[in-house]
Amino acid sequence: MSTYEFDLITIGAGSGGMAASRHAASHGARVAVCEADRVGGTCVIRGCVPKKLFMYAAQFADAFADAAGYGWQVPETAFDLARLTAAKAAELIRIEGVYRRMLADSGVRLIAGRATVLDAHTVQVNGERLSTQRLLIATGGAPSRPAIPGIELAITSNEILDLTATPRRLLVLGSGYIAVEFASIFRGFGSEVTLAYRADEPLRGFDADLRRRLGAALADRGIVQHPGFLPARIERHGDGFACHGVDGTRLEADLVLNALGRKPNTAGLGLEQLGVELQPDSGAVRVDAWSRSSVPSVFAVGDVTDRFNLTPVAIAEGRAFVDTEFGGEARAVDHSLVASAVFTQPPIGGIGLSEERALQQGHRVEVFQADFRPMKNFLAGRKERSYMKLVVDAETERVLGLHMIGTDAPEIVQSLAVAVTMGARKRDFDATMAVHPTAAEEFVLMRKPRP
Repeated sequence: MSTYEFDLITIGAGSGGMAASRHAASHGARVAVCEADRVGGTCVIRGCVPKKLFMYAAQFADAFADAAGYGWQVPETAFDLARLTAAKAAELIRIEGVYRRMLADSGVRLIAGRATVLDAHTVQVNGERLSTQRLLIATGGAPSRPAIPGIELAITSNEILDLTATPRRLLVLGSGYIAVEFASIFRGFGSEVTLAYRADEPLRGFDADLRRRLGAALADRGIVQHPGFLPARIERHGDGFACHGVDGTRLEADLVLNALGRKPNTAGLGLEQLGVELQPDSGAVRVDAWSRSSVPSVFAVGDVTDRFNLTPVAIAEGRAFVDTEFGGEARAVDHSLVASAVFTQPPIGGIGLSEERALQQGHRVEVFQADFRPMKNFLAGRKERSYMKLVVDAETERVLGLHMIGTDAPEIVQSLAVAVTMGARKRDFDATMAVHPTAAEEFVLMRKPRP
């Protein structure tokens, strides 16, 4: 019989921690999960869920504007951010309640409080010492605050979701997921938005054709962009703020959003004292393919490992860890094919290799693409276009990458991700009958590669 109180203690009740804890309990393990904040973690409380609710709200601006082209007479509209924020808060309370019930129904003990690791098998929460055979770190990440004078004057993705008034001028620093999504959202709410970033195009790491088209689409919506901008300092200026660039550029706004990245939540957990190896630059827990740290009894999943910071990946890593340690099935997550979406306006979706990455890996590629104005936009008078791209290995015909920017891109890519994951070839796309009239049919109608 085990001498430990628990078979597994999880620190962090976000997506990865929740999935792992419940899955371990289903295998008969005695499980406790410690959470210093609200149950649900970044995705449910401060990320994916509330952000998408805000995105839905912003999309109504397009719907109202387009309705006239379809015969609707829409009266003058007005947006109330305080009302949306209150509705969002109520919905998160409901979802958090569901998550709490899921833990309870699974037999997982939820302990409210900040946990610290005392040794390889002991944690302390609220002065109580708990022993465990295995320890899972699933504390996620938090907005980073680079060493920029005045950076504390900028809000982060945490605070922007609790605003009750729309800023007239919003300055967004950064060009990753968070930056471009909130730039799109608040432009939809009616703010004047400036997006300032270090790179030459937004969304570093995405396929270059999508990056270029996103930059153009954001500009068409009135979002002013300052590529190559390196912030030197932020200062108060009257009722607002001024952000100075290293090149002397001065950008003024009523509110500044710091979207300059995130960092893993490992500070103060006691991991370094225990001997858990952390990444020197980020503080992320260094793990192997099985989510094992340098200490045999300590594991980590999700954003705290800084492998692939997406909610479904954290969930998959948590379940694979449990299958390996409690289910008798050694299983690791394949991070090479992970579909992702960016909820800008227009949105982006993709899976697999960008054209640039495929070439870097030595593939001889053929590129198939479609660039068109969606049917819905004609009567609305909207000029916005959609773009789809297949990156194909010229020798095997395997689809290495699938990318899209345009209406419903995340939904379309999610479905096609199954085919790409299964190793679909270009001939499989060609043999698939189109569903007409749809935008998605363009993915199976591309016949000639790009010259």
